[in-house]
Amino acid sequence: MAAKFACPQTPVIEEYTAKFRFTDFNLIEQIKNNISLKNYSAPTPIQDQAIPAILEGRDVIGIANTGTGKTAAFLIPLINKVFHNRSEKVLIITPTRELALQIFDEFRIFAKDLRLYSVLCIGGESMKRQVSDLYRGCNFIIGTPGRLKDLVQSNHLDLSQFNNVVLDEADRMVDIGFINDIKFFISLLPTKRQSLFFSATISPKVQEIIRPFVHNPITVSVKKQEIVSTIQQNVIKINDKSKKVEILHDLLISKGFDKVLIFGRTKWGVQRLADELVVRGFKAGAIHGNKKQSQRRKVLEQFKNNQINILLATDVASRGLDINGVSHVINYDIPSTYDDYIHRIGRTGRANKTGVALTFVE
Repeated sequence: MAAKFACPQTPVIEEYTAKFRFTDFNLIEQIKNNISLKNYSAPTPIQDQAIPAILEGRDVIGIANTGTGKTAAFLIPLINKVFHNRSEKVLIITPTRELALQIFDEFRIFAKDLRLYSVLCIGGESMKRQVSDLYRGCNFIIGTPGRLKDLVQSNHLDLSQFNNVVLDEADRMVDIGFINDIKFFISLLPTKRQSLFFSATISPKVQEIIRPFVHNPITVSVKKQEIVSTIQQNVIKINDKSKKVEILHDLLISKGFDKVLIFGRTKWGVQRLADELVVRGFKAGAIHGNKKQSQRRKVLEQFKNNQINILLATDVASRGLDINGVSHVINYDIPSTYDDYIHRIGRTGRANKTGVALTFVE
């Protein structure tokens, strides 16, 4: 069957020159030290433009894809703000568990030795423990809509206390059906707050959320860098569907396929392919919606630590993946949309390293 999806050619991207260095920002020294431990030097475009505005207390609409450095763009100034006034509370809402976990891990790096505390509120893990952590006190809550709504409706979480709120990947939350939950959360927030809104696209439904959420915002857009020049893209034509796994096998044993991320369309298909690769002797694991959060976290850690070198994922489960050294992204199944394609291949070619993106076309 002919595919309707075509891989775009990689454009030449004009290099962005940052106006600031991290040392220029009005941050406490410990945060600057923590930033240096991440080996950050010049800010990314969204960090360069958003951090000064957030430090001034402005509302921000950030139009940016994943992989542009937006997590640090909002965490760094908010951590600085809460350090100076510990009565401030920050709520960060994000569409998937993996992205929430990534933000949680980044928080611990940037807030090192500052005696600031965060609670991760996501499904798939003990709600009882999360409730206990909330009552012990925290400065930051990082969570997904489903679990946050459970905590609100069971009277364990009072959103009127949060005068700093981040909606991250708002378009994705709308796509997977959380628009009413987001409107519900906004209705419970204090009117006087700092609101930060990040989205890759601004559809009419996303605009429904923006209007009541932000006040006199600054808009920062870094959408032009959709495909970085460090990613080599190619198509693998499949003439005989029954040979598809064999073609994948031959690729995976080729030189240079050191750390490979494979995307499939369905959770059943992803798991079936992962099992087949393991039978064939590959060190592979899968993450998808049928797995418990503890299982997904374990597989991700194995991939990050090179205990396995092949990770298979669906689009939903992969949201927020930030893994160093991915040599290849393989679209075993064609992505549904152009945005999904951009998101998938952006898992390689990161931090100015080169990467390869391959798409199987039947």
